[in-house]
Amino acid sequence: MIVLGIETSCDETSAAVVRDGMLLSNVTNTQVIHSQYGGVVPEIASRSHEENIQTIVESALSASKYSLMDIDAIAVTYGPGLFGTLLVGLNYAKGLSIGLDIPFIGVNHMEGHLFANLLDNPEFSYPFLCMLVSGGHTQIWEVQQYGSYHRIANTRDDAAGEAFDKGARIMGLRYPGGPEIEKNAMGGNPKAFPFTIPRVRGSELDFSFSGLKTAILYTCKKMTESEIQSNLNDLCASYQEVIVDTLIDRIHKAVEITGIRRFSVAGGVAANKRFREKVDKIVKPRSIEVSFPRMEYCTDNAAMIAIAGYERILNGETSSLNLKAIPNLSLDEVHSV
Repeated sequence: MIVLGIETSCDETSAAVVRDGMLLSNVTNTQVIHSQYGGVVPEIASRSHEENIQTIVESALSASKYSLMDIDAIAVTYGPGLFGTLLVGLNYAKGLSIGLDIPFIGVNHMEGHLFANLLDNPEFSYPFLCMLVSGGHTQIWEVQQYGSYHRIANTRDDAAGEAFDKGARIMGLRYPGGPEIEKNAMGGNPKAFPFTIPRVRGSELDFSFSGLKTAILYTCKKMTESEIQSNLNDLCASYQEVIVDTLIDRIHKAVEITGIRRFSVAGGVAANKRFREKVDKIVKPRSIEVSFPRMEYCTDNAAMIAIAGYERILNGETSSLNLKAIPNLSLDEVHSV
């Protein structure tokens, strides 16, 4: 079975081809124009998807050595994401489905991240815990089997990726904030500024990053611009460290509470090198199996959509042409297609 995957939930236009569960190609175009605006501009993102999607799909097919006539099914993101950008990919997939007379399947973007670890680890087995940590989500899911997902932790306010973006803006750095903070943290002292791991009343597992954002704001308000610049490495290192330590703290607690010692991490923040380094040094020696996707599968990509769609189609699922884009779709609603 050959499945074409399409992803347009935000500012990456991506297409991928999977054959019998094996990834053959994955082509992604990232819209760098948004960095000058300090965040994704929905109208610009939608227009860019419309301009690029045909070329990206053709490139993915060419790299896979297959043509449209060889495709058996199409998997496409239908939520969560920006409404306009989701519509571009969804309508394109529907058009191909009608024109080629093949089924298509709507894929929850978050389920795609959950399956991203299977791209390089096909033997990664159930049950496992999955930390989805990105710009819009910071959650932990207990995955008992395909289609059986139970959320055991959520963020009460900002997600970790948002904390990186907002902290970067406060320190005068560009969007996206995560890579900028990581780059400027190199050589900095992670203990220079005493930021602390945020605790959430009534929950050992939930996340909260709004207080940390306030802490970096007040810290910078007490400093002149030149003082911020001269202390930038230490500021970034300290801020990054407490975000990473918060995520690691919750990994330990989730394993302790559930007894499940197999853990996957997915989403854009999973690309953070300091996070991966500390997991290798602190978490894995405690006999906890932790899996990260390859770097290119951490951010939004069609490879994860294609592999998740392939799994769903194998289970006899397809979508109706009436399927709508759902910007606030939850992973709890993954089978409402």
